[in-house]
Amino acid sequence: MTTSFTSMDTGTREQWEVIGKEHQVLQTSVPGRIKTMLRQLADIEGGFGVNQLVHSLQTATRAEQGGASDEMILASLCHDIGKVISVPNHPAIAAEILKPYVSAEVYWVILTHQDFQGRHYYQYLGLDPQSRQKHVGHPAYHLGEQFADKWDQTSFDPDYETLPLEHFEPLIDRLFSRPRAMVS
Repeated sequence: MTTSFTSMDTGTREQWEVIGKEHQVLQTSVPGRIKTMLRQLADIEGGFGVNQLVHSLQTATRAEQGGASDEMILASLCHDIGKVISVPNHPAIAAEILKPYVSAEVYWVILTHQDFQGRHYYQYLGLDPQSRQKHVGHPAYHLGEQFADKWDQTSFDPDYETLPLEHFEPLIDRLFSRPRAMVS
């Protein structure tokens, strides 16, 4: 069923209830769309020795083996998902996709992960390798360091035993099936 109004401010309670129900149905397709976007990362290499799907799977594998929370494992898997849309602002895209489904700390780690990664290569690009310093004092700073230094920047190894996407699908299904909170 669809509504017939042409302007949101003319909708009735009944019409908005229809829209609310349709959005609940739409929400059930989110895990599948996330998996599709992750699979699209296989087409992006960007000069690395592994494609971005393998990199994301390696990052999530390391996070899981490092004892990370389910939310942090999911975020590790999806941290570069924004590259499907735009490489320069992929952290913000990935963070916004994750925001309704993870804690504020995990959201922040993904939002700022490029600043933390800079320590490992920014000097070669004429950028400030200490860009993470502007975040010192944030409650999730140490999680950001752990993510960048232990899991993300080490995950470009074609010989690393990487868990497959299928291993992470139940986590994707569970955490993306229902937002923690409505986000504006």
